Amino acid sequence: MPGIRVIGESVACESTVISEIEEGVAAAIKDVMEALTRPLSPEEKSPKQQTGKTPRIAFKGSLQEVNQFFYRKGWGDGLPIIPPTEEAVAEMLTGTDLPPDHIVATIIPRKGKATIEKIAINAVMAGALPTHMPVLIATVRAFADPKSRFDTFEVSTGSWAPSLTINGPIRRDIHVNCGSGALSPGNIANSAIGRAVGLIVKNIGGARKAIEDMGVIGNPGKYSLVIGEDEEASPWEPLSVERGFTKEDNTVTVFFPNTFIQTVPGGTDAKGILDTLANMGTTSMSSVILIPSWAKVLSSEGYTKQDVKEYIAEHRKVVAIPGFPNTNPAKMDTENLMILVAGGPGSFIGLLKSVGPGFFENALVTKKIELPKNWDRLVAKYKNLKPIYERY
Repeated sequence: MPGIRVIGESVACESTVISEIEEGVAAAIKDVMEALTRPLSPEEKSPKQQTGKTPRIAFKGSLQEVNQFFYRKGWGDGLPIIPPTEEAVAEMLTGTDLPPDHIVATIIPRKGKATIEKIAINAVMAGALPTHMPVLIATVRAFADPKSRFDTFEVSTGSWAPSLTINGPIRRDIHVNCGSGALSPGNIANSAIGRAVGLIVKNIGGARKAIEDMGVIGNPGKYSLVIGEDEEASPWEPLSVERGFTKEDNTVTVFFPNTFIQTVPGGTDAKGILDTLANMGTTSMSSVILIPSWAKVLSSEGYTKQDVKEYIAEHRKVVAIPGFPNTNPAKMDTENLMILVAGGPGSFIGLLKSVGPGFFENALVTKKIELPKNWDRLVAKYKNLKPIYERY
């Protein structure tokens, strides 16, 4: 909206103090009235569109000079980037059969056109591999789904971070960590895919920190919050099957949490695990991460995923959140409560908390990952790219 008239005001964000609200409105209303009634200037009547062609080559220099240039331009995320050279981007594009100018989606807030090539450029910068491109394309499609409410979460003061759960054979093809330390740094797939998503959102969508992305505190999950489900170790059907796909399908499920919690169960039987989950549960929980051993305990005592969800819904703590008067804390949407089997040996339970559909009419969004025709060749090319640790 070029030339829009903006009036500042003094009311604190989401204030509930009536006297402060009334005082702030009274102080600003005169300026608001004036801005609404003042005749338009010639430039406001006919704003001039910015013109000019973006050069294909942004910069030439050493690795250090390129990184400093990108950082000053605001194109990075605070970590060193891999320069997106013509050669590197061309290699990244081998990860899809779609043409470079194909528009996957437009991304808010600037309505940037997420073409295949632009996705590839940001993937290179993040250190991703061509085998990660199908996941990134599916993720961008998930963001474009209105049910994800990406349009709210990405620019909110709530510091929501995109969470990606990967299912299907692709997990093994690209070495997605589903076990010990799955949400920790260390695996290219988990780390680089999540980082590439953040760069895509910033550079294509235009969500810049403290300008459009108004997260008050911020969220370390915005660097990377990617995990795979350990389908082989789970006693239950995979999340993808639960959401209507086949076990052979590759999928990515997206939602936006802003809190990550870990705890240990109060007992090692089903009741101890379930009561712990219920005590953690609120209307705002979205994903429970159960290590395989806890999932097997629950399954051995006859509990399905749906049984676990219903137990949490029935026994959870009810929390009403100020500022959301339309929320009904008496209800819990179990359809959008994700029970994910992942993690390594130990005793911890993980919880990623988002807001339920009663808040923004949001939901889990799952998209199928489409593989290119040369997939087997790509997998073979990069299959040995994984850490091999020396024994102490």
